[in-house]
Order: sequence, then C-alpha cells, then structure tokens
Amino acid sequence: MIKFADGESYHVYNRGAHKERLFLHPDNYQYCLRLLHKYVERYLVSLIAYCLMPNHYHLVLRQEMGGSISRCIQTLFNAYTQGFNKVTGHKGTLFQGEAKRALVESDQQLLHLIRYIHLNPVAAGIVERPEEWRFSDYPEWIGFGARKSIIQVRAEYFADGRSYSEFVRGYLQERDKPRITKYLFDES
Repeated sequence: MIKFADGESYHVYNRGAHKERLFLHPDNYQYCLRLLHKYVERYLVSLIAYCLMPNHYHLVLRQEMGGSISRCIQTLFNAYTQGFNKVTGHKGTLFQGEAKRALVESDQQLLHLIRYIHLNPVAAGIVERPEEWRFSDYPEWIGFGARKSIIQVRAEYFADGRSYSEFVRGYLQERDKPRITKYLFDES
C-alpha cells in the first residue's frame, strides 16, 4: 500500500485498463461521485479538486491527521468496479493497475494542477468551457455551492470564485492566441 503523509496534497489519477472507458453513462459518473464523497469523509481525506473523464480520472486529495488516502482510493474504486461490473456485465479489472500519485510540492504547482484538471474536458474537445462538464468540481470552484475544502484552498490564493474563473480563462485565452512570428529582417 502506498504511503501518504498527513497534511500533504497529492494528485491521484488512473485510467481504464487498455484505455477502455470507465464511465459509459451519466449514472456511472454519478455513482462514482457518490462513492467519492462518501469515502473521503470516512477516511479523513479532503477533496480539493476532481474531474472524471470517460476513460480516466484526476483527483487532488489532502490527507488529514489520521486519515488514509490509500484506503479511501482502494475502497472507492473497488466498490465502483463491483457496481460497474454488476450493472454492465463486465468481467475482471476495470483500471490500469494501482492508482498513480504525485506529491504536490508547492503552492504554484497546486494551482496549475487544479487548473489542468478542470481544463481536461476542454483539452479533450468534449466541451468548449470547463463549466459545461458535469463531472468535475469546477462549478464549485467558481462559486456554486462550494465544499469547505474548496473554500479553504481557494481563499488562500484567490479573492473569490470569479478570480479563479479569470485564472482559468486567462490560460485559455493565452493558449488560443495565434502565434505571431516576428521577422528580424524584412526583405521588402
């Protein structure tokens, strides 16, 4: 079992075995989210950000004192796999091995990671804007019924949900700008 440290934040992610879909129907996403909220509470884990994609997921989790991200993730995705297999008739493993994890080492890394996670559906071409994807907590980050863990983290770096939204939009606008090449020598 992977060791996680109390008070530290981690990017936890995985994808479907053989790059197969993990979520076939909106009900699959909703079931997984219900399990996620249930088990982060049970195992004393703060859910900072998430995005469920058709064939993979991203979570940003912080282990609280005496909590266990390992047990949370293991229980969550074992329960999800059992439910998914029962409903769909799928047999065997659903995920590509154990979940991967990366320690978040700085505040700047945390902010860029959260933005990256929220922009995943946009980058994949599934939606035009992150608020259109129903299976991430971006709407909470911009102010709609935010959980305590989001409010705490957001307040450390942004004045409010609107300023976080501007942070995300600023990246999209910069990314989408046409690349202008300046020529040092004009041959006209």
